Amino acid sequence: MENVQLRRYLKVADYESVREICDSTGFFYPEEVDVAVELVDERIQRGEDSGYYFVFAELDGKTIGYTCFGPIPMTKGSWDLYWIVTHNDFRGKGIGKMLLEATYQDARKMGARAIFAETSGREKYLPTRKFYEKNQYSVEAVFKDFYDVADDKFVFKYKL
Repeated sequence: MENVQLRRYLKVADYESVREICDSTGFFYPEEVDVAVELVDERIQRGEDSGYYFVFAELDGKTIGYTCFGPIPMTKGSWDLYWIVTHNDFRGKGIGKMLLEATYQDARKMGARAIFAETSGREKYLPTRKFYEKNQYSVEAVFKDFYDVADDKFVFKYKL
């Protein structure tokens, strides 16, 4: 999408931007959105010591998507993609792919060799699972009834 700018630093306004982006999707429970906002706070308060890194996509000064990622403790080069979310009004326009590429670039520079992402097995999350598969992620594990009965956890891997 033309005119989308990427930003790798956080602003106080990101508390509300992250909440709004997550809420717009209709995918997340309120407590999940609270966790997303807590990660913004953790990064703002602790900087790189938090272990959380962000890439934001902006269009005309409005934040429309983001990733949050970081190294997995006790591993050598394995990183988690904690969040990748595009505002519902901008889904399907290549923002997610753009955010992934920027995330990979940053993670590689910091020594990542693989990115892991997890998501729900509920029907609602089928587009999310298809997104990972379309972007060359492989399913590494499925934990049955992980989040709840009939709500499996899918773990995807992208080799850098």
